Order: sequence, then structure tokens, then C-alpha cells
Amino acid sequence: MAQSPRYRFAPSPTGYFHVGGARTALYNWILALQTNGVFVLRVEDTDDSRNNPQWTQGILDALAWLGIDGHDSHFEGPYFQSANAALHVAAAEKLFEQGKAYYCDLSTEDIQKRAKETGKQGYDGYSRDRGLGPGAGHVLRFRVPEGSTIVEDQVRGKVEFDNATIEDFVLLRSNGSPVFLIANVVDDINQAITHVVRAEEHLPNAPKQQMIWQALGVTPPSWAHVPVLVNEQRKKLSKRRDKVAVEQYREEGVLADAMKNYLMTLGWAPTGDTEIVPFEKIIGEFSLSSVNHSPAFFDIVKLQSFNADYIRAMSLSDFIAACEPWLLGEKAPWLAEKFDAKVFAEIAPLVQTRVQLLQEVPSMVDFLFCDLPTIDDVSFAKAFAPEWAIETLVEIRDGFKTCEFNAESLKSVVEAVGEKHSLKLGKLQAPLRVAVTGRSVGPPLFEPIELLGREATLKRIDVALAKKV
Repeated sequence: MAQSPRYRFAPSPTGYFHVGGARTALYNWILALQTNGVFVLRVEDTDDSRNNPQWTQGILDALAWLGIDGHDSHFEGPYFQSANAALHVAAAEKLFEQGKAYYCDLSTEDIQKRAKETGKQGYDGYSRDRGLGPGAGHVLRFRVPEGSTIVEDQVRGKVEFDNATIEDFVLLRSNGSPVFLIANVVDDINQAITHVVRAEEHLPNAPKQQMIWQALGVTPPSWAHVPVLVNEQRKKLSKRRDKVAVEQYREEGVLADAMKNYLMTLGWAPTGDTEIVPFEKIIGEFSLSSVNHSPAFFDIVKLQSFNADYIRAMSLSDFIAACEPWLLGEKAPWLAEKFDAKVFAEIAPLVQTRVQLLQEVPSMVDFLFCDLPTIDDVSFAKAFAPEWAIETLVEIRDGFKTCEFNAESLKSVVEAVGEKHSLKLGKLQAPLRVAVTGRSVGPPLFEPIELLGREATLKRIDVALAKKV
């Protein structure tokens, strides 16, 4: 019986979870779902100087947010590379015993000196036939064979590497610890990994790892190296320079479904005239052979546009539920006892169509749950600059004192003042909006004013008028 395909995702916990890593994880996850295979999560935590449990948990949480976790039978793990160090060393020593690896005592300075003398860059294989064994300051190097190494890549086709351009690379450091190359291969072998799908930056490692697989007498996996993500300057996304953390986008209120959909359009596209499609359609259509070879631009503006579409497509109840982290608890800009869920439910339909990120919701409704709004000085100055602003706002206030306090009547009052002064509704609303909400933008004005109530509305207009005076 044929073995089910086993795909692995092997992040290093050295920082926040990168959006490029998230896309690679989704590729592996979808392929596992398509083939009834297994997605193996292996945390490569061998860099003690940079690893942090916080980063590990961040990876697990971000993957779970994207729907990749143990709740699905296709998921396996997490495994931790650090637990397998003895196996890595044993495999390296086996290669030494078979003559496929050898020890070298040259320091970095020695190698550089020889490079100047010989005119050959890098390590020149000096210790190949010196018969050295393990010892202080000795590294174990793989003996790269002559000829070439062909990597059959599901994205890039046949990629041939001239072995003469690959120096004998290190398997064990001078302190006896294994390097990434041997650790990665041994773990893949022990975990029966059949497919390696990863970013193209790892392609130069593929011939080295394939050599190790073959030297250990095991058939290498199926390779696939997908294009990297780049910023608007077409530079590879950098944790130091760019906004790349999945956690940050989640905190801002990007929906998981929107993030999944958007990431899958970077270097690949579903059929049809729209990129916004159900994840089930993506699972049904995705293939490595249709992945673009060129780097993909991670466009934050486009991601937000995707998210806005997903927000608008939510049911009202789902939208309200999704907003809760920003309405309750530490994220809320008002006291907990001031929040009224019924009031928010009334205004939610107006807000839902106007936000791109869930974090924008509080700033659209905070005036409803605060005693007085915090007035934006720039918006105030602009709205109250016209000579008619004070006079018309006073007239609007007088109208609000006696009219029926509902959205339709409130709008009629403002329209009547506008006709008197030959001002369009949109222009006349500006000082009123700033007075009531503190801002120049927000949801349609009259429904929120109705929710706010007559007393609170008049009080805010008086405060704004006093501020102007």
C-alpha cells in the first residue's frame, strides 16, 4: 500500500511569524488536504541564541488562527528539532565512518589565507586526505562528489548544480553540534517526509541536502521552491524593514479567511474573474505547477481591501461577534460599564460597510460610549473655519431641541438650515459631525445622533460652540 504524502512545515522560532512563512504553511496544508496526506509541523529550535518560547507559541497560535492545527486529522506535531540532536550527530558520524565525510582543523582565518594563496574562493578541500579524526577545533565536512546534482523541482523544473561550485560543507561544528543541513535531512528521513515545499531562498540548500539524503541511502523527497514575497520596492520582505508579522495583522483586525485568501493569490490565482473566493475553491484548484516563478508583491493596501470585502460579506451577528475583542476589555477606549451592546447592534450595520480593519471600529463608535468625545483639533479647525459654521450650528441646535428625535427628523432640520443659507447637506454636516463625534469622518451621521439622544447631543454642540468662542 502506497504511503500517504507527508508535507512538512519547519519554521524557526526566532521572531514573529512571517507572512511568507504563513503562505508556505498554507501551500503545504492545502496539498496535504488535496492528497489526503499529512501536514507535519516541526519547530526548528536549535539556534539557542535566538530561540524564544514566545516565538514558538506565536507560530502555533498563528497557524491555528489560519485553521492549521490538531483539530484536523491531517495535522501532525508539533515536533521539536532540538529533541533529535543525538540522531543528527549519529547520522553525521555514520557518513564519516563510510568515508563520505571527513574532519578538518582549518580555522576561518586559515581558509581565508589559503584562498588568497590559491586564488580559489572559499574552502578548497585541503583536509580531504589528511586522515584527521574528531578533536578540539575539528569540524566534520561532507565530501562533495564530482559531477553535478539535479534537483527536480515541481515549480522550477529541472535545476542542475555543478558540484565543483559547491565546497565541502560542514555537518558538525567544532563543538560537535550539528548544523542545519544535516539536522534538516535526518528529521525529514525519520519523519518520513515525502514532499518539501518551501521558499526559493532555500533552493541553494537543495543540492547539498539531496547529497546527504543519497549518502544516507534514502531517496530524496519531492522538491518545490516557491517565489519569495517582496515589498513595493521589490525587495525581499524583511522583518527589520517591513510589516511582516502575521500576529500584527491579526491584532489590527484582519480576518483569518481574508488573510488566507490574499496570501494564496500571491504567485497563484484561482480561475474566474475574481481573486476573492471561498477557501474550498482554492483547495480544489491549487497546484504547484501553476505557481508563478516571479517574486510576489505583498501589497498591504490590497490585503486591507480583501479584508473589507470579507467584513462586508459577514452576517451582522458574525460581525458583532468579531468586533468583541475591540469593544470589550483592554482594547476598548471607554470604561466597560459605558458600553451598551444594544446600542452597538443598532449602529453596527452602518459601521460594517465602512471599515477595512476591525481595529477601526472603536474610533467610529466611541462617541456613543464616552461622556464627551475627544475632539480632533485639526478636524475642528477645518470644520469651523467657514464664517457660517457657528451661526448654522446654533440654528441646528435650536431645531434639535424641539424636533422629533429620530434620524429622519434630524436630517430634515439640517436640510432646512442648509436651504436657508444655500449650503449643501454634506458641507453643513461637517461642524455638526465634529461637535458630536469629535472627528470629520465616520458612519452616516443622523442614525448615531438618534442613538446618542437629545440631551447628550445638545451638550456636545454646546461644548463645541464654547470651544470655538
